[in-house]
Amino acid sequence: MFLDLNEEQRLIRDTASQFATEVLEPAAATLDQQGQNDQFFTNLRQLAELGFMGLNVREEYGGAEAGVVAFSVAMTEIARACASTAVTVSVNNMVCEVIQAVGNEEQRRKYIPPICSGEFAAGAFALTETVAGSDPAGMMTAAVRDGDSWVLNGSKIFITSAPYAGVFVVWAVTDREAPRGKGISCFLVEAGTPGLTIGKAEEKMGQHASSTNELLFQDCRIPASAMMGELNDGFRIAVAELAGGRIGIGSLGLGLGLAAMDCATRYVTERKQFGQKLSSFQALQWKIADAYTELEAARLLLMSAAFRKEQGQSFAKEASMAKMFATEAANRACYEAVQMLGGYGYSRDYPVERYARDARITTIYEGTSEVQRLIVSREIIRALN
Repeated sequence: MFLDLNEEQRLIRDTASQFATEVLEPAAATLDQQGQNDQFFTNLRQLAELGFMGLNVREEYGGAEAGVVAFSVAMTEIARACASTAVTVSVNNMVCEVIQAVGNEEQRRKYIPPICSGEFAAGAFALTETVAGSDPAGMMTAAVRDGDSWVLNGSKIFITSAPYAGVFVVWAVTDREAPRGKGISCFLVEAGTPGLTIGKAEEKMGQHASSTNELLFQDCRIPASAMMGELNDGFRIAVAELAGGRIGIGSLGLGLGLAAMDCATRYVTERKQFGQKLSSFQALQWKIADAYTELEAARLLLMSAAFRKEQGQSFAKEASMAKMFATEAANRACYEAVQMLGGYGYSRDYPVERYARDARITTIYEGTSEVQRLIVSREIIRALN
């Protein structure tokens, strides 16, 4: 693996960095304190116009066709400025990729271009339920065939972008008699479909501008053509797509960790105590060294997973390693940044308190750190047998 970015990847990284610095960062604190506003959606549309909503999507469907490495570095730069925007971009890319991977030609041409172009503010990935978080095979939402339709009943929780998504990728049980994970299918449900209700919004610790809501399905009738892939093959699809999504969330975490440490490092080079700059104290120097070393290791793990996916190689283990390490390193970096700023780190005068709140969820969504450890250990043990 050649570790340097190619010309196109550098251009995408630099474009993302410039947009994040000039557009996203100035609005981030307001979005955190006030929630969504018109600026949030304007930013999403502009990112779509720049090609960031379909970075690993083929050009024929409106994507940038830039690859997974480009997606990872773009996510890192966007997250440095606004994690709420970054998670929306990550999920949009994941929705486009799953439709591209398993949807038929009609589904691809109908749903991918509106997400890539910004016509849809977002797409949504509806998998998690109250009884099926880390164990999606235990889901209860069901789809029953009725003539030329499927009828969905049940609910989903923690769905990113639910109020403004144009289309939902929804998993439901289609064969209750099948072994666990074998009787689940995948569907496309358009916003506004009768029987689909956007439920309560979660009041979250961080990432306030990104909506996270419950979905309710009550006799929600969709056409038979809304199924993606093969009947009862949905669980395999979900597992495969979650692996790719972990690269996005790991990259998001990396961006937050870097932003926090950059802020804290600048602070200690300017602030004085005991007659000298804080940066002259070894205790703070070691915090800087440890945090940046971990974040660089996280970057390399993410690049490895992204490169393997881009090359069509197996990458599930590497994606789990990268997601687990990067998000945990980001949390440590953010909390160290708060500590380095002392009392100011706990106030809204500096953004590190926001970074710390935004980073906390990264070890939870797209699979908890505990689940990533299960995946990594399972793959290692399997290779030895």
